[in-house]
Amino acid sequence: MRYSSIPSAQSVVLYCKEKGIKNIVISPGSRNAPLTIGFTQDSYFKCYSIVDERCAAFFAVGIAQNIGEGVVVVCTSGSALLNYYPAVAEAFYSDIPLVVISADRPSYRIDIGDGQTIRQKSVFNNHIGYEANLKQDVSHATQTIKKFGKELLSSNDSIEATQKKIQLFNNKELEQAIQFSLQEKCPVHINVPFEEPLYETQEELTVFPSFLDRDAINRSSSLNLDKFTDIWNKAERKMILVGVNKPNTVEQQFLDEIAEDKSVIVFTETTSNIHHPSFFSSIDSILVPIEKSKNKEELFKALQPDILLTFGDQIVSKKIKSFLRNYSPKQHWHIDVKKAYDTFFCLTHHFKIQVNNFFNIFFNKIKSKDSGYYDYWSFVKLTYEKKREEYLTKIPFSDMLAFSNILKNIPDGYQVQLSNSSTVRYAQLFPLNSSLKVFCNRGTSGIDGSTSTAIGASIYNKKPVVLITGDLSFLYDSNALWNNYIKPNFRIILINNSGGGIFRILPGQEETENYKTFFETTHNLNVSHICRLYNVDYLLAEDENVLSNHLQEFYNKSHKARLLEIRTPRILNNKILLSYFDFIS
Repeated sequence: MRYSSIPSAQSVVLYCKEKGIKNIVISPGSRNAPLTIGFTQDSYFKCYSIVDERCAAFFAVGIAQNIGEGVVVVCTSGSALLNYYPAVAEAFYSDIPLVVISADRPSYRIDIGDGQTIRQKSVFNNHIGYEANLKQDVSHATQTIKKFGKELLSSNDSIEATQKKIQLFNNKELEQAIQFSLQEKCPVHINVPFEEPLYETQEELTVFPSFLDRDAINRSSSLNLDKFTDIWNKAERKMILVGVNKPNTVEQQFLDEIAEDKSVIVFTETTSNIHHPSFFSSIDSILVPIEKSKNKEELFKALQPDILLTFGDQIVSKKIKSFLRNYSPKQHWHIDVKKAYDTFFCLTHHFKIQVNNFFNIFFNKIKSKDSGYYDYWSFVKLTYEKKREEYLTKIPFSDMLAFSNILKNIPDGYQVQLSNSSTVRYAQLFPLNSSLKVFCNRGTSGIDGSTSTAIGASIYNKKPVVLITGDLSFLYDSNALWNNYIKPNFRIILINNSGGGIFRILPGQEETENYKTFFETTHNLNVSHICRLYNVDYLLAEDENVLSNHLQEFYNKSHKARLLEIRTPRILNNKILLSYFDFIS
């Protein structure tokens, strides 16, 4: 086995191994050669080579999202590091342990006109949990340091003594950075300066750090809920709203108990990954008809809860955010071990506890209450569900009809990755098979990186993964297909409405050349060329019959990944969607 001859590179690899991080996503470069050598020479690690750093970081997010463990991304110096930022921000807001390790130039080479050199320290300062700026080894390339970087040397100590102090500092920083990422489920940045030569190796280690054995943070589940259960038991109207939630997070027995209480309504989203026939899975189908009603004030007040209980991460529906901000509950409680966003500007308490632990205590103390709250809104729900099915028989081929067909034809057990913008919103309108596991990059809700994340997610997922994406999101991240890790059972469904269709739904759009160019960004790009370039099977559907036929064989076993492009009418889609809400109203 070979090791880099640079001590700090050895230390980085040793600490990652000690902390149990096995997955290393490397973007090829020169300055990061010492790290690349260390990781790839050790069979403990599973290393992936992804050229495009933005894709590489989202690929790592997808892996971490699925396995719930830390994943390392490694890049060279310069602008390569900046391409990680979108995924770093996503990891920050989605509680994903992403360990960013960047190679850097020596401090004396920065801001003097050297190539691939930027100020790498603190570049992610606003969106990471911890930053470790390692010190440059002085036992490596000592003569160069004596010539150009004398400030790194101590006038009172020998090279050996100075190197020992550097080693102790670097060990402490590596310990804190990696441990923080794993415990707090957040991204961290480790910046490592290297002087040339970069490719020298040796057969023996020269660093032997003493690792700290730290247990994970102990989140106590002992919680006195008497005050809150009293409030709950007296309330006539309780609303539970669930945001982004990993599959199987909440025990079904608790969901079943919630469903029995007639004073409780549960709003879920496609990304909530919880299911019950009594829950309300299409929030906007309840709220938009109220907005259109003549007696909307009366209806909104009838829906207004006394208590709002939330768990999970970000909420997709803008309608529920607007409603709860304007018709605030008296109490808003949020359950999460780490954070509580005041999304509705009425947060009154944060329970820092895992949701199952909370419910285990809570349900021993609460009582069901007779109330017409659930029964009334359940009737409204059944009414719009019938009207939705009727509406689908009346509309031409469009985004909405395509989504109806797509979602009901996904095989049991698949993982569904959704891109942002229109895709995740259309998915909210339809019921989903409870065996499906749904993910979406809702941390920052950007269209960048959806394909890369989905491919990364598929690496360790036992069941196949299907990505449902829009045309702009797919084109924006088309480099995601530039790797050797795409499984033959990976599937992409691309809804191509020739532009940013969501902007046609938003108020204020006008049919002008300026609007089409700078907002909707219309295009006539041929996706089949991308599929040919990356050796992906390509199918095309432009009407409902062809779509239905393709979906019958789309998921069959194949020798390579498949993409199904569904072309829908750019001009009609928004009219059909908006008319849907008129129809169910």
